[in-house]
Amino acid sequence: MKIVRVANFVTARSGGLRTALRELGAGYQAAGHEAVLVLPGARHTDELTGQGRVITLPAPEVPGMGGYRVLLDRRRVASVLRGLAPDRIEVSDRSTLRWVGPWARRAGVPTMMVSHESLDGLFRLFGPAAARGVADRMNARTAAGHTVVACTTEWAAAEFTRIGAGNVVRVPLGVDLDWFSPARRDPALRRRWAGPDDLLLLHCGRLSAEKRPRRSLNTLAALRKAGVPAVLAVAGSGPLRTALQSEAADRGLPVRFLGHLRDRNELAVLLATADVALAPGPVETFGLAALEALASGTPVVVSAESALPEVIGDAGLAAPGEGAAYARAVLALMSRPDRRQAARAQAGHFPWTASVAGFLAAHESAGAGAQLSPSTISAIVPSGIIR
Repeated sequence: MKIVRVANFVTARSGGLRTALRELGAGYQAAGHEAVLVLPGARHTDELTGQGRVITLPAPEVPGMGGYRVLLDRRRVASVLRGLAPDRIEVSDRSTLRWVGPWARRAGVPTMMVSHESLDGLFRLFGPAAARGVADRMNARTAAGHTVVACTTEWAAAEFTRIGAGNVVRVPLGVDLDWFSPARRDPALRRRWAGPDDLLLLHCGRLSAEKRPRRSLNTLAALRKAGVPAVLAVAGSGPLRTALQSEAADRGLPVRFLGHLRDRNELAVLLATADVALAPGPVETFGLAALEALASGTPVVVSAESALPEVIGDAGLAAPGEGAAYARAVLALMSRPDRRQAARAQAGHFPWTASVAGFLAAHESAGAGAQLSPSTISAIVPSGIIR
């Protein structure tokens, strides 16, 4: 089966989406399928990689988005897709690439739209009071335009099930349990960044408004106000970085801004070395960074408003509101003697092999014209992965 994947808003500094594309593509290849990925870029490239063939097409940058590019030339994208002659098309952008579904239907190719973001949630944060109705109409068109809509959590699927979409499946993403491991914990790194009695917090994610990174600063401030010697490392870049750096300096907060970590080994060591990771984004549909922290043996405090409580289970805590609640959750986690073992055990429920199997099962069923449902996929994916 040739699976052609199309995605927008992916750069060398992308986090979860780039990881998911890489791991799924490599999994498809390992399972004997042919994976092709079409992305926006500065120039045209075409190369064979571990995740299959990767084609970049020239595309403009989106102003103020930190280097993100978007495929806007529909004719060129359609021409590339037609030339690739796919058996399935997998779309990883539900806004600018929504047109691919109807185009593929006319070409007789089943499509899967992977919902990596919550339109309902984004409108709730930034939209007008009537945003839910707008989100419902857009989601209805998305569901109608594709053979399958894949959601990674029940939280992410809720905006589609609410409107009665019957082609939604839930398949979680995964984590590399070999790469992200408690064995990578580095006491020397910890000594460089924190004193022997300090609590080392980690915020790992894009520094943009929807991720709510200021909550991590507020968590640190609340802990230090309570007399807890805590420091914060921030791994990630984005449009808010300069403002957050200035704010941390003005408030006298001990924050180390690391920028985007290109070295995957450096990220794995950092995740394993932190005492607690913070994932404060309220519209996260899965949270790969949080899952990578758990695999590294590091418990996580997440936003109670997001999908992450589904992912972390009992290996972390969900906090409402702003910094004070997060600070209380951090201290509660630190009081648990088995917190690192529990984190690793929870991550063990999410191997990439199971995620790949789930996505392939959905692709197979879509091609056969089967009526898809979570129970349909559960019969193929290992028990406990579809929830």
